Amino acid sequence: MGEGSVPQVTRDGGPGNAGVSPTVPIAPLPSAVVPNNGRKLAPHERSYTHRSNPTHQLDPQESILKARIPRGVFMSWYRLLFLALVLCHNSPSIQTSSATATQQSTDTRETSTPYKGDLSIFESPGRAERLQIDRVMDILGVGPGKNVADIGAGSGWFTVRAAKRVTGSGRVYAVDINPEAIRYIEDRSQKEQLHNVKAILGHEDDPLLPQRQIDSVLLLKTYHEVAKPIVLLRNLRASLRADAKVGVIDRNGNGENHGVAREVVIREAASAGYELLASYDFVKDDMDYFLVFGPKP
Repeated sequence: MGEGSVPQVTRDGGPGNAGVSPTVPIAPLPSAVVPNNGRKLAPHERSYTHRSNPTHQLDPQESILKARIPRGVFMSWYRLLFLALVLCHNSPSIQTSSATATQQSTDTRETSTPYKGDLSIFESPGRAERLQIDRVMDILGVGPGKNVADIGAGSGWFTVRAAKRVTGSGRVYAVDINPEAIRYIEDRSQKEQLHNVKAILGHEDDPLLPQRQIDSVLLLKTYHEVAKPIVLLRNLRASLRADAKVGVIDRNGNGENHGVAREVVIREAASAGYELLASYDFVKDDMDYFLVFGPKP
């Protein structure tokens, strides 16, 4: 048998080895392989014979990899990689990221464009009766000495009514993200000599209210315009006293048609750490709903 030849192996293990396992010894690497044209191949050009299939030619890089990494070591690395993937899948940080992504998808649902037109439209005659705003303030506990937040205050329609209810010993925070609305409320408060009103230019996800100072909150026909409702409600919690009440008056809709489904508000409030205390349908001749929430203990 020449230096570069490969032994022929039969199915039973080869000549003179009947009944022997068909284990094939590795052929010695040739020092040179001479092709038909007579030119010797350089070492990097040679191909090597597969140990179990003499007709299969391995790529040189594949041969080097198999020669340098024993099978046992390769399988150990494979098991370590699999274990690392399992640990990452069950990692709390990964689960938190997943929950965060879910939360973000909820926070980015369809909302209506905040109103920036003529603020005097909110002063329509008979609105107080249609909304039964005195009954709303009774339910929210708006009274002398209380601190109230009007989020999405607009023209200050609810602000001035709440300011008169809480008297000089209480305070009303009128929050809006529209600078023009803030100027409008400040001018109105001065004209009506309401010194217990403070206008706040808030953020779309934070009303920027003082911490642990608020007894009652009302989002009057505003919730459907809030771009990040869950984040806003979470940030609001830090401003609430333990027994505070948060009211939402809105109408059913798909978010972008100046309304939002009652069930969506309840679900988002629960995600932000609130519990539903009461639900009413008396406002505006049953066209709107009135939900009352409280912070969970």
